[in-house]
Amino acid sequence: MKLKDKLVAEGQQHLLSVLDSLNKEDRAKLTRQLEAIDWDILSLWSNPEDLSGKGRVQPITGLSLKDIQLRRDEFAQIGSKAIRGGKVGAVLLAGGQGTRLGSDAPKGAYDIGLTRPLYIFEQLIHNLLEVCNQCKTCVPLFIMTSQKNDGETKQFFEKHNYFGYPTGYVRFFAQDMAPAVDLNGKLLLETKSQLALSPNGNGGWYSSLVRADVLKDFPDIEWLNVFAVDNVLQRIADPVFVGATIASGFNSGAKFVRKTNPYERVGALCLEDGLPSVIEYYELTDDMANQVDKDGRLVYSFGVILNYLFSVSKLKETVEKRIPVHVVKKKIPYIDETGRYFKPEIENGYKFETLILDMVRLMESCLPFEVVREKEFAPIKNKTGVDSVESAQALLEQNGIKL
Repeated sequence: MKLKDKLVAEGQQHLLSVLDSLNKEDRAKLTRQLEAIDWDILSLWSNPEDLSGKGRVQPITGLSLKDIQLRRDEFAQIGSKAIRGGKVGAVLLAGGQGTRLGSDAPKGAYDIGLTRPLYIFEQLIHNLLEVCNQCKTCVPLFIMTSQKNDGETKQFFEKHNYFGYPTGYVRFFAQDMAPAVDLNGKLLLETKSQLALSPNGNGGWYSSLVRADVLKDFPDIEWLNVFAVDNVLQRIADPVFVGATIASGFNSGAKFVRKTNPYERVGALCLEDGLPSVIEYYELTDDMANQVDKDGRLVYSFGVILNYLFSVSKLKETVEKRIPVHVVKKKIPYIDETGRYFKPEIENGYKFETLILDMVRLMESCLPFEVVREKEFAPIKNKTGVDSVESAQALLEQNGIKL
């Protein structure tokens, strides 16, 4: 179907006059964007999937710190062998900006040092290098950027010589973007030749990785350890975690910390209709949130920290499935067909996002793997207060890292 006919069929004929008004170069640019749209996803604005409820939720079993300690050497041996065999890659989700930290730069470029410069990216690279040195090999590192920070992120790594990480083992790829629509489902424009686009959510990391075709240089990879940019204490490609997941025979693994209280604002691993899932803190009833086991521990206490290990063979199957799409009402700046710019003060449209926690369910099996909160969980969400630069600095110093 020709683009003109497609736009009419999809109720987007308001863009026809825009296309006609553009010069050849700009028309080609907007045409490429329109031809890349997944119209099935876009149609969800008027009939979104009901993602608010859960099926039958039950506790999930996992490896406690005690369980892990009893088999640590065994797991470490299995994981180290896989890493040395080139079977493990790491994926850093780094598309965000440091806006909440008072910076317009990529979040990973934020300096958390006190007496010396120490950037978030730098600390994460040091964490990964520890494993590389331990296993006497390098782990391929795939860094997901966004359309907004891709060039700046690459320049930052080049400026700092990749913080000592071998450049031959690093690949950058940009996250796919999704268009936004107004409250009537009409595509919004950022400029006359540019759709209003936004990153398609952290669940889009694998489809973006595949589209960028960066795995081809490392054909032996069987497992991908996906982690977020903002946890500066996390252990990446951890041989014990890798080995435990492989030994379990499961398709994925998820690191977790024990929730500090029933209402801590973190998602918790569980079973939903018999499959692994993550239930958000606000989805737990009071009874579920406070339920305890025979040892007096909270039943739904496996708080996820966005450090997952996924089987590549199982991930390939997920490409054939469609990860749930969350339709989110947002304030979206836009221009109208005449070129007038609007910055709304109330929600005026919808964005379409996917979440990595939904991928856990698509994996069909998952090993919850407990880690010590004070040693592996120092998230930086805010400048001060809870989960902040200040709290992360204190934890880094507590772990002997000079700031």
